[in-house]
Amino acid sequence: MIEEAHQAKWPIRYVLFSDGISQRGSKLVADLTEKGVSVEQVSADLMQALSETETSQGILAILEEVRIPLQDKLDFILIPDRIRDPGNLGTLLRTADAAGVDAILIPPETADAYSPKVTRSGMGAHFRLPIHNLDWERIEQISKSAGLQVFLAQMGGLSYWQTDLNQPIALIVGGEAEGASEPAHRLASQSIGIPMAHATESLNAAVAGSLLMYEVVRQRLKQKGGNAN
Repeated sequence: MIEEAHQAKWPIRYVLFSDGISQRGSKLVADLTEKGVSVEQVSADLMQALSETETSQGILAILEEVRIPLQDKLDFILIPDRIRDPGNLGTLLRTADAAGVDAILIPPETADAYSPKVTRSGMGAHFRLPIHNLDWERIEQISKSAGLQVFLAQMGGLSYWQTDLNQPIALIVGGEAEGASEPAHRLASQSIGIPMAHATESLNAAVAGSLLMYEVVRQRLKQKGGNAN
């Protein structure tokens, strides 16, 4: 994660490292020191106490909080609504980054996108994607001004195989426990679903969102004449 931040030229306030750090970590510490970042060595016990993971990698960093601005033209945004599990939200951010999503708009009742577990699961997406916490009124303004068709993922929606996703879209993925919120339902102009066999009730939110995002990629590649297999 710190390597990702460094490569993205994210402002790093300071770094702590301990004995036993890997050769890769040692090189990163040397690079950051050379760049003028404040670096300090601490004991392994202190490092383990500070780390929220069971096994620390021996390096921690404090970063500046930066919000990448929204671009003028939005063609594909993700709205994770009531996604309260940090691992699921981080996975959605990671997939959104890989799928070329333009921005992530985080509505109320969703997990903190900048919590440690979400940032770890995001695998660097935070350093490349605009991720903004907004109320539903602002999300609606952005969606309408960008001319986005808003799709809500839910059971009973039109199969994503039959849905035209080549147009500019906003995709709302609701949480597994409660589903999407009332404001999400009001904003959506169409529901979209994933066909499932037998009596399966639902998919994991991160899995469902990832399937839908990559269907957008597949359809758009196919329209451009690329390899969509």
